[in-house]
Amino acid sequence: MEEIKIDKKEKAILVAVRTKDITKEKAQEHLDELEMLADTAGAETVFKVMQDKSKVDSAYFIGKGKAEELSELIELNDIGLVIFDDDLTATQVRNLERLMERKIVDRSGLILDIFASHAKTNQAKTQVELAQLQYMLPRLTRAWTHLSKQYGGIGTKGPGETQIETDRRIIRTRISKLKQKLDKIDQQQRTKSLNRKDFVTASLVGYTNAGKSTLLNLLTDADVLAENKLFATLDSTTRSLTLEGNKKILMSDTVGFIRKLPHNLVASFKSTLNVVRDAELILHVVDASNPYFEDHIEVVENTLKEMGCEKKPQLKIFNKVDTIEDKDKIDYIRNKFENSILISALKGMNINSLQKNLIEFYERNFIEKVVSLPIEKTKSLSQIHSLAEVLDTKYEDNVVNITYRTSQENNNRIERIINEK
Repeated sequence: MEEIKIDKKEKAILVAVRTKDITKEKAQEHLDELEMLADTAGAETVFKVMQDKSKVDSAYFIGKGKAEELSELIELNDIGLVIFDDDLTATQVRNLERLMERKIVDRSGLILDIFASHAKTNQAKTQVELAQLQYMLPRLTRAWTHLSKQYGGIGTKGPGETQIETDRRIIRTRISKLKQKLDKIDQQQRTKSLNRKDFVTASLVGYTNAGKSTLLNLLTDADVLAENKLFATLDSTTRSLTLEGNKKILMSDTVGFIRKLPHNLVASFKSTLNVVRDAELILHVVDASNPYFEDHIEVVENTLKEMGCEKKPQLKIFNKVDTIEDKDKIDYIRNKFENSILISALKGMNINSLQKNLIEFYERNFIEKVVSLPIEKTKSLSQIHSLAEVLDTKYEDNVVNITYRTSQENNNRIERIINEK
């Protein structure tokens, strides 16, 4: 008889500590977001527990008394998974596992688990594995290793199943190989990007689930997966957007940001996030319907700063305005964030205004020009083709007239080439 396996959600309890520098409302929002993360990972939240403390406990994070109280609650309700809203130390994980005899997962571990589930391409899988191994290295000993081997589940996807009992030397060797592999991918993508210098490049960034993929689909018919869940997009997707006057912009969508995003994850996704670093314009998409959208803006801008992109030209796009009933909120956004655009990517609202802004940016940064060269200057002709989009070529006697379009930076290079004797 063939055994039929039925996917059953793991029952989880979520735990957070609120220190005096965090308001109760903000701490509750963080805990609600953790519940969304847990749901995305496939867990069913049974209880949410928040403890007020002046500072976290170094041994148990929540204090031993509270940990013992939670252990009884877990036992009574047959809960197999405990998820903490902050990162835990190796000592805290070990102590909690011994006391509760359950899987202990912190916020970074949960996010990494979601990334492992959503990684489809070789590049994404490599990046996630690197981040997981770097996260795992100081957390090698776990009381529930036997459970992960038998049952799998949240916190055990990806390399966690096979590497958790290996020694540090083997893990470090694997990390080194993964870094080399990603360096090669990075070099390949850099080479490809050299062929895109005749385009204005724009990158969509934003808090996870802000609607970046929906906007890219609307503008470019990209057919990128757009779901109402966290981290639906991991790999960067680049599509060409043609505006009036045949003006072309290369638009890229990439992974969404989130608060407390594991640093190792940002570092390992370097080759994917290069589309943001290389972009001439950052389109910061904000979910205007979220009551904590200003916190989300701060998280994204801090992440951009960590990536060294804080000085790039940026256009804020407030999405999902069709779901906002409070008109005062719309007025607040318009007054506080000047030169921003309010749209609905789902309904196609105010997209013309966004396109107008993109055209203006293009015209400020790209120029069209006609130059004449002696026909024998074949090398110069070849260099112009490599630096610009050649729109027209006309031959007259011993002269060739070239109409091209390129960035101001590349036009300066072309002028130097033409003036060379």
